[in-house]
Amino acid sequence: MDPQESNPTIFQRLKRILIGRAKNPEDQSLFHHLSLIAFFAWVGLGADGLSSSCYGPEEAFMAVSTHPYLALFVGLGTVATIFVISTSYSQIIELFPSGGGGYLVATKLLSPSLGALSGCALLVDYILTITISIASGADALFSFFDPSYSMFKFPTALVGVCLLTLMNVRGVKESVLPLVPIFLVFVITHAFVILYAIFTHIFHFDDLARNAVTDVGQAWRDNGAGFIGVFVLLKIVLKAYSMGAGTFTGIEAVSNGLQIFREPRVQTAKRTMRYMAFSLAVTVMGLMIAYLLYEVHEHHVEGKTLNAVLFERLSAGWGYGPSRTFVFVTLLSEAMLLFIAAQAGFMDGPRVSANMALDSWLPKRFATLSDRFVTQNGVLFMGAAGALVLFLAHSLDPQGVVRFLVVLYSINVFITFTLSQAGMVRHWWQVRRSDSNWKHKFLVNGVGLVLCAGILISIVVIKFAAGAWITLAITSVLVIVVMGIRHHYRKTGALLKRLDGLVRVAESTPAPVSSDGKPVVPPAFDPSGKTAVVLVNGFSGVGLHTLFSIVRLFSGIFKNFVFVQVGAIDAGVFKGAAEIAALKEKVADDGRRYVDFMQQNGFYAEAVSSLGVDIVQEAVDLAPKILEKFPQSVFFGGQLVFPNDSWLIRFLHNYTVFALQRKFYLRGIPFVILPIRV
Repeated sequence: MDPQESNPTIFQRLKRILIGRAKNPEDQSLFHHLSLIAFFAWVGLGADGLSSSCYGPEEAFMAVSTHPYLALFVGLGTVATIFVISTSYSQIIELFPSGGGGYLVATKLLSPSLGALSGCALLVDYILTITISIASGADALFSFFDPSYSMFKFPTALVGVCLLTLMNVRGVKESVLPLVPIFLVFVITHAFVILYAIFTHIFHFDDLARNAVTDVGQAWRDNGAGFIGVFVLLKIVLKAYSMGAGTFTGIEAVSNGLQIFREPRVQTAKRTMRYMAFSLAVTVMGLMIAYLLYEVHEHHVEGKTLNAVLFERLSAGWGYGPSRTFVFVTLLSEAMLLFIAAQAGFMDGPRVSANMALDSWLPKRFATLSDRFVTQNGVLFMGAAGALVLFLAHSLDPQGVVRFLVVLYSINVFITFTLSQAGMVRHWWQVRRSDSNWKHKFLVNGVGLVLCAGILISIVVIKFAAGAWITLAITSVLVIVVMGIRHHYRKTGALLKRLDGLVRVAESTPAPVSSDGKPVVPPAFDPSGKTAVVLVNGFSGVGLHTLFSIVRLFSGIFKNFVFVQVGAIDAGVFKGAAEIAALKEKVADDGRRYVDFMQQNGFYAEAVSSLGVDIVQEAVDLAPKILEKFPQSVFFGGQLVFPNDSWLIRFLHNYTVFALQRKFYLRGIPFVILPIRV
């Protein structure tokens, strides 16, 4: 046992308390314990879409405040859009059962560059999801209190970001389970509000219809009637529709997060999608109708959300105590659900960054996992970015953070929606001769493409001057950055190809023979012999270069060679038990190739391998076992030396050997770093 395990430091104890103990990748039930059934996935991912009913319908309703009954048409359009997009994304789930969402769809079906655009758009959108959800949650919570308490709204929002970051570092399931009661309270209270509003006004729906017809006619006449009147009328509805477009942002999250779903994943994900679509459609349309039935537009109070006004008017006749209790519980459930909604950003944002890192668009460290099997770097990045955007929005407009963020929001998700639908349309056309049902699938994604492209164009046009250009500018800068990162990794790959020639040399070199023409027999194991323990990462040019340097620099000194390889379980591998097994077999095979090569050249050799998320810690844990058998050991590791070393290059590459050398130094174990100039 590692001494640090038996005598943990204060930091290690604190980490166990806050984050939890490490999980074992060899545990056969690991994926089952980490995965979510449809209901829990609906809580974790569906909360994003469902919570948008706390600000999406309000923004849309306020945009038609001069003609409030036009909100009915906005609501109907929103409901239709929800079902079209969710149906089209169900087809994406079937085609990409391992997940990946809009980034993977655009990459595989259109081009890697468009995939990078889609991924960057999603990252910005998920950051805004975190920010606007938490800011809206603070608004909903403080709607219950006196305006003098508004000074505490921003600190409360920041605390919310920090708490959600900590919960997600612990793990997906751990971050979802505590939120289930809050989610259920929201669903129950809002279902009650909608049903109560409808059934207490059941005989007033003919008035609602007449008022809607009157409002349409009035809006048409107020703008010159004729064609111009129709055009302006449509413009009003489209503007309101676009202001509420944040309602659709949670739909993409299901297809992006398939890795967290319980088997059978596709069926579980599609069931989650149905839960999301139905609950979101009912909530949005129900609230729109309730706004009109209780005429909240005529009783709006600055500093309160429309939902707060609705709840107060709905419960006004119940008596002071019951009314205040109901309003507080309902608003608290809204605030808490909005905090939960930020989960979509924390759950799927790191997955997008991990997938992009695997394809070399982002630093490789974004694909690594913590010992809780969480993309920890991605979670921390999303939390820090969300807090930064929240701070900047508060600095620009302390009283209207949500209004400002709504302008920035929802543009990017429709970039991803449009690219995803375009990729699917292209795919169904390409496979039309082999898929007998291609016409139906083509039609579904075709309608989704037209709808999403239309919404994207209208959102950009309507919101651009109001500040939407900021979102587009940030996304453009991020695209330029990832292009630069990809260029660096490609350049590095070209340099490493020079070393890969050593692999061909090693494999093609004939085994030496003795003086009598027989193959050289490797010597027997000598426990007292000097041993070179070589840390490698695959049977590659880097590993062979390190090996040849040892042989050249320490000629005749080492009698035994031990090759140590730790298979890194990253986001690309951690998809299922089959992927873990395949990695284990590959690592073992790489070790055998090194052993065979050295034995053919007359040396005693062994291979030691392990799997883990922390390569440094795994190697440190293996060292005592190696030293027990090979007491005269010196550890070696190769490190690439780049032509122009800089802090950026050090950030883009994991300098694992330096961390290993420090760990081994503290344990009194000799560790030599051999430079490999490329």
